[in-house]
Amino acid sequence: MQAGHRNAYECIAAFSATDFRADLDAIDVPTLVIHGDDDQVVPFEVGGEKSAARIPGAELRVYPGAPHGITDTHKEQLTADLLEFISHGPHPLEDQ
Repeated sequence: MQAGHRNAYECIAAFSATDFRADLDAIDVPTLVIHGDDDQVVPFEVGGEKSAARIPGAELRVYPGAPHGITDTHKEQLTADLLEFISHGPHPLEDQ
């Protein structure tokens, strides 16, 4: 809420016009994709669903009825899911 109007507009224009598919294709670590199915800013079908499909082995968690701001509206569920995800599976940094 403290960004200038021009700054906010330029950020939205940049991330909405940038093709991140090559970045998603390059991910080679365990990945958790979390998305609300009522996101009106980045619809699930073009955001979470397609992102998870592009990342080999990605785990997708969909929050029914959740909006774009799940970090505010679903704090407890999000925290629990993140902690559960990082507590399982390989930890590449531990091997170094």
